[in-house]
Amino acid sequence: MIFYGWRIVAAAFVVLFTAYGAQYCFGVFFAALLDEFRWSRAGLSGVFSLYAFGYCIVGFPAGRLTDRWGPRVVITAGALFLGIALAAMALVTRLWEPYVLYGVLGALGMGTAYVPCNSTVVKWFARRRGLAVGVASTGGSLGTFALPPLAHWVVAAVGWRIAYVGFGVGVFAALALAATVMRRDPRSMGLSPDGVEVTPARSDARAARAWSLGRAMGTSVFWLIAAAFTATWLAVFIPLVHLVPFARDLGYTAGTGAWLVSALGAGAVVGRLAMGPVSDRVGRRPALVAGTTLQAVAFLAFSAVQGLDGLVLTAAAFGFSYGTISALFPAIVGDFFGPDQAGTLVGFLFMLAGSIAAWGPLAAGLVYDATGGYGLVFRLAAGANVVAAVLLGLARPPRN
Repeated sequence: MIFYGWRIVAAAFVVLFTAYGAQYCFGVFFAALLDEFRWSRAGLSGVFSLYAFGYCIVGFPAGRLTDRWGPRVVITAGALFLGIALAAMALVTRLWEPYVLYGVLGALGMGTAYVPCNSTVVKWFARRRGLAVGVASTGGSLGTFALPPLAHWVVAAVGWRIAYVGFGVGVFAALALAATVMRRDPRSMGLSPDGVEVTPARSDARAARAWSLGRAMGTSVFWLIAAAFTATWLAVFIPLVHLVPFARDLGYTAGTGAWLVSALGAGAVVGRLAMGPVSDRVGRRPALVAGTTLQAVAFLAFSAVQGLDGLVLTAAAFGFSYGTISALFPAIVGDFFGPDQAGTLVGFLFMLAGSIAAWGPLAAGLVYDATGGYGLVFRLAAGANVVAAVLLGLARPPRN
């Protein structure tokens, strides 16, 4: 009989595929909204910045509620918020309305994706935790591949307003259906991580290892992990936003830039799938140090590369490192502090690091305007990842 935890992984895959795929459709609708309303790019771009900041903040309460109520309730509520936000975007006529609908209501829904899904998968696996989290989180990367082209086709066929309604209904249905499979943890079904039956002794031992947020915050390693992920995530959105204009600065077309983003996404898929099981063998910390080091190398390469082959390789390498880091972050938190409060702990760290990372593309744009290029941006990003690698190298599991 297949261990129920793999159904949890499949449901998390569907949630992340749908939520992150819909998120990166924003660029498709962005162009349609600009064409119709002639709003400024800065004004409409601010909608996504508010949204990204908001859903990172929401990750913390979503994680706490996942630990308390279980993932089904939290993800279903998020499905309702996100579905309504997308469908209601069909009604906008003024610039402030996307800020409210997408930037606030949509962020409330999106905030119930990453943290509840990954922290729940962490609770269901121990020995194969890296593999399970890697497979589940791959959904986000594949959704980024599949849904934006679909959105482009639907917008071209029926218009952006009807497309928004269709996406809202589809996103709600997919997330709500996947949520019905989710369960809080294996103990609720008489199991333990990886499918072994729970014995009283094993259950007592797990309870003894439980870490609350307040207790974890009293350890130095918690803040080492927080600082490490803040450092590496400071720059994580910069290539996703600026890669196309960067390619154009080098003399390539916007279409070539889009292919570079695809290479980045392909690298992220490979990173999540490959480094998850690798981390089960070599350890989460060495795998993460390798990921942050590779990301530093990729940023340095971005600052020097000129040829198209080099750009494609660099984009793929960055994607590989990005996929590795985002997949293994919840896993190392579960390794160090136990799975019982993983939603709360991952949610707090995600809120702290992600809310700062949301402003990275804006900072990169300001540096570009001041210097006329991305060289300084990429070198600073490389330095931040070196700092992250050092901090992760110093991290050790706390004593219980």
